[in-house]
Amino acid sequence: MSGNGFDENPFGEPNLDNPFADPAIQQATRMSTNVSLEDYNPFEEQAKPQLQINSTNTAAVVQPLSQNIPAPQPRLASGTTPSTSIQITSEELQRRQEELDRKAAELDRREQQLQGNVPQLNNWPPLPDNFCVKACFYQDIEVEIPPEFQKLVKHLYYIWIFYTMTLVANILGGLILLFHAGLLSNLFLAIFYTLLFTPASYVCWFRPAYKAFRNDSSFNFMVFFFVYFFQTVYTVIQAIGFKDLGYCGFITAISQFDSSAWGIVVGLLLLIIAFCFAITAGANVLMIMKIHSIYRSTGASMDKAKAEFTTEFLRNQHVQEATSSVVSSAVNSQFNNSRY
Repeated sequence: MSGNGFDENPFGEPNLDNPFADPAIQQATRMSTNVSLEDYNPFEEQAKPQLQINSTNTAAVVQPLSQNIPAPQPRLASGTTPSTSIQITSEELQRRQEELDRKAAELDRREQQLQGNVPQLNNWPPLPDNFCVKACFYQDIEVEIPPEFQKLVKHLYYIWIFYTMTLVANILGGLILLFHAGLLSNLFLAIFYTLLFTPASYVCWFRPAYKAFRNDSSFNFMVFFFVYFFQTVYTVIQAIGFKDLGYCGFITAISQFDSSAWGIVVGLLLLIIAFCFAITAGANVLMIMKIHSIYRSTGASMDKAKAEFTTEFLRNQHVQEATSSVVSSAVNSQFNNSRY
């Protein structure tokens, strides 16, 4: 046994005079020169990716092997990252400003109308200023109708437009029947129905619905339900299309089919018009059910409609003039009778 307490190494012949000459000790020494103790975590085994250590004379460079780390965002000159919000163009800003100005001008005009400073100008139907017929009504759904009912009133207006277009298409169907089957009466009746029901449908059921939602009027709701119910029933009759009634419904369309190619084309064209009447009838049923549910949810009733009708009837200027005339005549006659 030597003086340092070691006999000999049975696993090799290390240099016992210099224990730091062991290769494992030398490798650990070289690594410690590049990696500090602060970077060493004995509990971190698989959580972090493996690191590649580049031994240089200046500093250790740690490079991750994984390539899934996102690249940093470029920074501006001020040191801030560029904004990812949607940029609004100048045209969009100008359009929004014009819309706000239009609404502000409309609200100001309505306020002046309520104060009696500016008379209300009718804008419907939208006709040219130099036209022989002037506008009869004022209509602006976005201004006069409450926001929660604007979509419903627009849908009702679109139904009226579609019904009007169907009546015009019915005139074309009558013209086709004139050339195909020589039926002249259908064409005249189709023109008469279009000229009659186009303005009548607008005045009798769309305007009452418009005023009902605008003023929360129970009386106008009642008028709308009464007229629109018969409108719905009549549209079903139009879709059926009985012969010699002036409507190109399903019965009239099917009767025009024959073995010739022209007969098949005529039948198909008339079937399109019949389907348009059927679509209108279905839309009418859905709309009257939806509006009735809204009307019932507001707590309106027949008594409220009667009271409203009485109030509006007595406020009418013509009714007041006629009533005053009748009362004055009765007083004068009574006074004259008392003198004699």
